[in-house]
Amino acid sequence: MALTFEELESVTNDYFLADNRKAIDIYFNDCFLVDYFMNKKKGIFKRYPGGRLIRIPLSYDGQEGGFYSRGEALSSDDRELVNAAYFRQKHAYGNATVYRPDELENAGEYAEVELVTTKLEAAQKTIRKQIATDLYSSNSDSAKGLTGLNTCCFGAATTNFGGLAENDVVAADLDKPWAAKGTTTAEAISLAVLRTQRSTAKIGNGAFGKPNICLMTETLFNIVSGILQVQQRFTENKETTEAGFTNLVFDGMLIAADDYCTGGYDYMINSKYYGFAIHSQGYFVREPWANLSSNGPAGKTMKIYWDGNSVVSNRKAHCGHKSLS
Repeated sequence: MALTFEELESVTNDYFLADNRKAIDIYFNDCFLVDYFMNKKKGIFKRYPGGRLIRIPLSYDGQEGGFYSRGEALSSDDRELVNAAYFRQKHAYGNATVYRPDELENAGEYAEVELVTTKLEAAQKTIRKQIATDLYSSNSDSAKGLTGLNTCCFGAATTNFGGLAENDVVAADLDKPWAAKGTTTAEAISLAVLRTQRSTAKIGNGAFGKPNICLMTETLFNIVSGILQVQQRFTENKETTEAGFTNLVFDGMLIAADDYCTGGYDYMINSKYYGFAIHSQGYFVREPWANLSSNGPAGKTMKIYWDGNSVVSNRKAHCGHKSLS
């Protein structure tokens, strides 16, 4: 006999609560960016209550100041220095459906429970893949998917990212804090290439003055790893290794392989200025099981929802490089 809705809810709750909520890890264990910034909450992690747009404050300039001599008039002018980027709220879901014939063919409660938990795990993996893939996308602000790293690091000065174009934000020194920092030169990846690229996103000499994370495909990672193995000029980040991600630390920058990264690209991120904004009611929440449409096939269905976006508070602090080999 098929599980009742009450039994389905009980099985689902048990699945997510069992083994110290280990099932929750499925959302994070396949993508470095999702694990590092969403699970471990490094960098920006904002929970907002609602609204179509997510406001991310930007601080990009200094105030009036300087040295002065006795009797000299001092400026009391206020310099406009705070702006804000507005990222659209994006919505992702993973679906779990159990058709009535499948329930009936899985004889016994144990088989039915296994069927349901398999469907739940597949729904989790689906929503995880959707988010992880879009983190590297070229989606525009108005696209359905997340506003990805390709959009952040590449694009014309007139193209909006977070509601702002590069030319919209100019500091007193004529620098453009919202400039896209992308290199398009076709070249072989090397330590010199990595150092040069990292310097393009430099915003200072102190802590977080340069990108501290570099993501690339496993193919490019293996090339870098081979170079460093010969020179013995690397360490490993233990926390990242324990989470199951292949990584190296070179010149203070964590280099990690990510299968979702676009082929031939790498992306350098300054973790202080990157992260996630997630709706207070949209952090992998699920709806109760329900009947399929009366006009559709017989069965039961539920969905897992995620609502938010990847966000940036200083665009020029990150950089990308395409056409690497």
